[in-house]
Amino acid sequence: MVVAASCVVAVGAVAGALSAVGDRPSSDEARPSGVSASPRLAPLPAVPSVSPSVSGSASPTPSPTKSAVPAPSPPRTEARKQTAAAVTGRLYRHPDSQVLDWIRAHDGDPRHEVIASRIADRPAAVWFADYSPDTLTARVAAVTSGGAAQGRVPVVVPYAIPGRDCGGHSQGGAPDLDAYDAWIDRFAAGLGSGEVIVVLEPDSVAQTECLSAGARADRFASLARAGRVLKAANPRARVYFDAGHSGWNAPGKQAAWLRQAGAASPESSDGIFSNVSNFHTTADEVAYDRRVLDALGGPAGLGAVIDTSRNGNGAPADGEWCDPSGRKLGRTPTLGTGEARIDAYLWVKLPGESDGCKGRPGTFTASYAYELASP
Repeated sequence: MVVAASCVVAVGAVAGALSAVGDRPSSDEARPSGVSASPRLAPLPAVPSVSPSVSGSASPTPSPTKSAVPAPSPPRTEARKQTAAAVTGRLYRHPDSQVLDWIRAHDGDPRHEVIASRIADRPAAVWFADYSPDTLTARVAAVTSGGAAQGRVPVVVPYAIPGRDCGGHSQGGAPDLDAYDAWIDRFAAGLGSGEVIVVLEPDSVAQTECLSAGARADRFASLARAGRVLKAANPRARVYFDAGHSGWNAPGKQAAWLRQAGAASPESSDGIFSNVSNFHTTADEVAYDRRVLDALGGPAGLGAVIDTSRNGNGAPADGEWCDPSGRKLGRTPTLGTGEARIDAYLWVKLPGESDGCKGRPGTFTASYAYELASP
């Protein structure tokens, strides 16, 4: 069965209208937030155990193999030789988000209580999806310091790798890998010293079939460097690498790419993430992630985090990827999953931020959120 891959995109698509509760479109969408919205999915077909194809997507021009200059390794103390201890405590809800903006502006809306109690009250990831290096450190620090002040764990998503969706749909990434490396340095400078989870570059590993061998090696070198830089900047940061999802690449193939990208090294990585912006069931993702981890090797402490934001009813049978109907919220975000090697269930994609069919892409759309959150 062909199903949609998890590629996220920042632009394009048709704004939809929904009148389930009869309000005006103007009360259905939030104003743009001060932080990046989680981008939308792209329609990339994928079949388990078979390489995904990208329709209409030109492969990037092959480039000479990048001469990667590794970041300085952190001091080789005994503590740094071990995988960081599992994150403890509670996840952080950042106060600057589109859903909270909508809640504050629509107190009398009949959907308010459901959205407030089932989405707005839940912690979710904060995306950094635009290439704005001059303000990046301060924006990251605003999130991480907010979490530290509350004694909670923020989840941040750097998403600026060049050619991040292969087809060129997603605008705003770094112009090249040298610029990306410098962007990551600035991102790392905002991580602070508290616990933080970093979901490093969704789609950056799973969706590299379109790259030449040299371009793929260059990207993986930059990702491995990124992991080292992030963990050197904050030894309490837990960095997870892209494993796609259970309906995409075979576990062995995905693990081989992850190994090249540094995901098996404790100096770069704490494990993998899966299902970002997708709909596959938690049970399927748990089984898949364990198979990827087994194939990946590396320290026994490597784990996985799973995006459960929209997977309550699983993936659509027809492979629909753009705001498919009939989906529901998945498991509440938590650092206590009770599952071996599964470190957290996270809401990486904020429920209600449209893929582009039930609202403008990347915009919180109350009608869609209400559909996801309704019993």
